[in-house]
Amino acid sequence: MQLTELIRLLDAQLEPWRFKDYAPNGLQVEGRAEVKKVLTGTTASQALIDAAIAEGADAILVHHGYFWKNEDARIVGIKRARLKALLEHDISLIAYHLPLDAHPTLGNNATLAERLGLIVEGQTGEQGLLWYGRCTVPTTAQSLTEQVDVALARPPLLLGDPARRIERVCWCTGGAQGYFEQAIALGADAFITGEVSEQNYHIAEESGVVFLAAGHHATERYGVRALGDWLAQETGLDVNHAELKNPV
Repeated sequence: MQLTELIRLLDAQLEPWRFKDYAPNGLQVEGRAEVKKVLTGTTASQALIDAAIAEGADAILVHHGYFWKNEDARIVGIKRARLKALLEHDISLIAYHLPLDAHPTLGNNATLAERLGLIVEGQTGEQGLLWYGRCTVPTTAQSLTEQVDVALARPPLLLGDPARRIERVCWCTGGAQGYFEQAIALGADAFITGEVSEQNYHIAEESGVVFLAAGHHATERYGVRALGDWLAQETGLDVNHAELKNPV
């Protein structure tokens, strides 16, 4: 498959033009023109690049790519090493950030809901990134915490009363702790995201709404995997996924 055709297909599925993002979506580093093998992963780390080189991949497809807004534009240090490895091995880097968070079936929020057994009722907030719904049956904050631990293989941080009854839930994967008050305004009993900030503790205590910080990486492992599975089925490309450890 030609690289240009691959990008057109992914763009048509994820519609990156609808998003005001912090980094370019789509093709970030151009490699060889023909793509036969793709490796997916959450973040375009050196470890993922090394895995792609070892597997003979023609392209890497990730959620967290490069060239973030306000980052140092110089090609030095870690950035130089990563780009050097990609260019020397003629490997393309393809990344979709917010489009992959928001996608209704393949995205991070959709796949998190699926893993946790949450019933999706809608999307709201900036660019549809805050999702809301409910548990299949009412539970407690402690039971929900244990469920998240099992589903994501990472113990979340629980802020709030473990005995709190949970039915309505809002969630946004990754670093979305700033959406907590919007979740409260939507009537959530609990809010699930990846990261936590100091003020989230006080907001949870004063509002009575539970906050679960389940890990940035842990909550965003599944969207790119689902996208890769879809791509393999759609095109017949050889698509593999690299699950690399990240406790954050």
